[in-house]
Amino acid sequence: MIKSAVTVSLVEQARKGPFVFHEDLAAACRAAADLGFDAIEVFAPSGAAIRALPLSSLLRDHGLALAAVGTGAGMIVHKLSLCDADASRREQAIAFIRDIISAGSEFGAPAIIGSMQGQWNDVVDRPLATQYLQDGLQELGEYAGVCGTTLNYEPLNRYETNMATTLAQGVELLKPLATKHVRLLADLFHMNIEETSIAGALREAGSFVGHVHFVDSNRQAAGRGHMDYLPIASALTAIQFAGYASAEAFPVPDSNAAARQTIETFRKCFRS
Repeated sequence: MIKSAVTVSLVEQARKGPFVFHEDLAAACRAAADLGFDAIEVFAPSGAAIRALPLSSLLRDHGLALAAVGTGAGMIVHKLSLCDADASRREQAIAFIRDIISAGSEFGAPAIIGSMQGQWNDVVDRPLATQYLQDGLQELGEYAGVCGTTLNYEPLNRYETNMATTLAQGVELLKPLATKHVRLLADLFHMNIEETSIAGALREAGSFVGHVHFVDSNRQAAGRGHMDYLPIASALTAIQFAGYASAEAFPVPDSNAAARQTIETFRKCFRS
């Protein structure tokens, strides 16, 4: 069964980012539980920051799970990426992500790699950047497996990356890896920009899909844009997706309203 989740950002530098809740983790957990979400997805400054949170008690008290943990603070705060030309910086990126993987695994949650994948440029051309990225994903996937969890790689739209921008490109990136602990994050906002058919791309990616960002065409809560969710829901059912559909959306008009809109659309899609 597909489960629902909502995002909570604890990174000050990401205050303007597409996260439903910001800063107050306790209030976010309370709101998520009251609205009937199954889990929260946390965007934190570091693995150490996750461990310092009263996360275990908050999840237990509110009957929630941890759907995933984001690594984007590594890029936003520290400008780290897996495609950096500097080998020492790539190692720092890997270490940062490993710590997030470890912290999330304590709750059975996978980590997400989005912006930290990096880009190719005049210094690191596309073939070399692809090799760096695959090397990083291989190492991190192996580590995720040791930790008993997985790593979700997110293709982004063309305005945010020049690496994989579609699920098909993501599949081609992951296929050569020896590890089986790296899967794809299908973000409906990015897919709305890049895919010819969102439903078709999901069906083609099949078992590679490990996590979904459930959001509308305008990066607002599902139901506030022009996304057609019926074929998307059918495709996810067809590929037997049983992970989380997580709301990574702007808090428009406010956090509680965005969360409420999301869960209403989620129930129409997956519980009717």
